[in-house]
Amino acid sequence: NIDFKGSQYPKDVILHGVFSYVRYAVSYRDFEAILAERSVQIDHATLNRWVVKTADIAKTAQTKKQTTAIFWRMDETYIKVRGKWTYLYCAVDRDGQPLI
Repeated sequence: NIDFKGSQYPKDVILHGVFSYVRYAVSYRDFEAILAERSVQIDHATLNRWVVKTADIAKTAQTKKQTTAIFWRMDETYIKVRGKWTYLYCAVDRDGQPLI
């Protein structure tokens, strides 16, 4: 059981961050930039601490990862959310199906 007491961010943000980091295998600095685009300001060292703290969850997520097609791409669009223009990214396989 992981203790989230005293965390600056809500539990769901931390777990989503860890899951996304493990799922998409990007660097901590790249993931920091991805979160910044979503208005979540966090340092790459904090992301590292989250992954280390939740190592058992990260390991489970890694083993349950579904295999994807050899070819996939990052699809991007620009949408208005609550009156503010924002980028929306989604990884899709060669058939256009989103990778979840």
